[in-house]
Amino acid sequence: MNLELPDAEMGKVVTRFPPEPSGYLHIGHAKAAMLNQHFAQAYKGKMILRFDDTNPSKEKEEFEESIKEDLTLLGINADQVTYTSDHFEKLYQYAIKLIDKGLGYVDDTDVTTMRAERMDGIESKNRNLSVEENLRRFQEMYEGTEFGLSCCLRAKIDMKNLNKALRDPVLYRCNTLPHHRTGDKWNMYPTYDFACPIVDSIEGVTHALRTNEYRDRNAQYDWIINSLELRKVLVWDFSRMNFVYTLLSKRKLQWFVDQGFVSGWNDPRFPTVRGILRRGMTVEALKQYILSQGASKNTVMLEWDKLWALNKAVIDPICPRHTSILKQNIVKANISGGPEVPYANDNMPKHKKNPDVGTKKTWFASIIFIDQNDAKTFGIDEEITLMDWGNAIVKSIHKSDSDPEIVIGLDLQLHLEGDFKKTKKKITWLSDTEEVLEIVLADYDYLINKRKLEENDEVKDYVTEKTEFLTNAIADFNVKQLKKGDIIQFERRGYYILDDDISTVSIPRFNHIPDGKASSMASKAAGGNSDKAAVQIVKKDPSPYTGGGGVVLITADEKE
Repeated sequence: MNLELPDAEMGKVVTRFPPEPSGYLHIGHAKAAMLNQHFAQAYKGKMILRFDDTNPSKEKEEFEESIKEDLTLLGINADQVTYTSDHFEKLYQYAIKLIDKGLGYVDDTDVTTMRAERMDGIESKNRNLSVEENLRRFQEMYEGTEFGLSCCLRAKIDMKNLNKALRDPVLYRCNTLPHHRTGDKWNMYPTYDFACPIVDSIEGVTHALRTNEYRDRNAQYDWIINSLELRKVLVWDFSRMNFVYTLLSKRKLQWFVDQGFVSGWNDPRFPTVRGILRRGMTVEALKQYILSQGASKNTVMLEWDKLWALNKAVIDPICPRHTSILKQNIVKANISGGPEVPYANDNMPKHKKNPDVGTKKTWFASIIFIDQNDAKTFGIDEEITLMDWGNAIVKSIHKSDSDPEIVIGLDLQLHLEGDFKKTKKKITWLSDTEEVLEIVLADYDYLINKRKLEENDEVKDYVTEKTEFLTNAIADFNVKQLKKGDIIQFERRGYYILDDDISTVSIPRFNHIPDGKASSMASKAAGGNSDKAAVQIVKKDPSPYTGGGGVVLITADEKE
């Protein structure tokens, strides 16, 4: 990225990332944090992590810790950690200064009326109170009296301004809940819009990076700086990242958690840092994507495909290859000419184009398992290629008596002298040995079924009915060596990330990683062609591959 900050001097740039500790970081926060770190490092300056802890109703210490952890996951290390609450006393004194200058007044107008008056440009009945009366009222706010708790401090700017952010915004509001750092000391707290420019100036910030959704408030930011005669800070806008079928509002995401639609803030369907990393996004791809956007200030709805395609480019050259076979209607194939006794080759490459990835053990036997979807495409005497073994000729195909579309068995003749370049079908397979591991493959849909929710849309009206799709499978035993968070490719199936500690669960889950292709990015719900195999009705699986205790998913057709 070839970007320059205006009026930036090498070694003197100070940026800040000011999250509110009221939720988990999402992908939009990741962009802000990465840009702040990028410019601080590019100009050999420093980045401040400042917790904007001005609302005790929302903030929790657990969120503060989670934000620190998320930034560590993203490779972001602040040079200094501060809190807006460190400056509460100074902010209080600056509020008094505004009142003394006749630039602030204490208003007991109710919220509904105040909102309507600001919208219509009508001055409050309290706008022209004397300085002395405003100071008296502000003291009542400070003490938390009954009258004081009904008041707020407002800036006295311009109620007729076309920019409604300048129509006497609220600077202080009352809240008697204890603060997680200052306890019961304060009964009132500054708003973000009041505290941010003051603390930026006090802490030496040179460039305040903000998403352009705050653009209307930039004039308010400058007004506070100028009115209090503080050192100026340059505000630099960048575009907010909005993705299709995605919500970034903490309030709306909290609703999904509260309703039980997701397992938590780290759910793979969530756009939180933890969610997208759990889905298989890499920090390197995320960083490349964010920096590639450059200085764009255009607010657009972004597709996920480019981000996941970048991610594929990062993981494909280095992730090991493994094999998985779906258990539903799994096909057993007898191989004529196969080994009488199963044997293993310990030196099969995990990645044919990258020997540094290492080797794996592959078992060869005269009975193998093949996917139903592969087997049903075979014809008698057709020559196919068994990947990593060689060619075989289909000698007979056994169909189900109850459903002639279902293949229940195959007889193959090994034909190792055959030319794999001449076969159309390259098939994954696993030997019928104990060297297989039962797994679950998980795929996901978007949580909402509308590309973009409008301002008046109710989230509950656009919730996707089913967003998690689980498929039982078996995999080569090499995956037993994987650690939680390892990324692999199941050949001919896609990229996956191990979601469990494989040493503590009997059936580990692998989350599917989108690759950026249209088929993996389309909304299953919006497209109207949800995978029939995704109807989650569980039944006992009597097959020997699970010892009789596994589960499979019944297709919609089977249900009918």
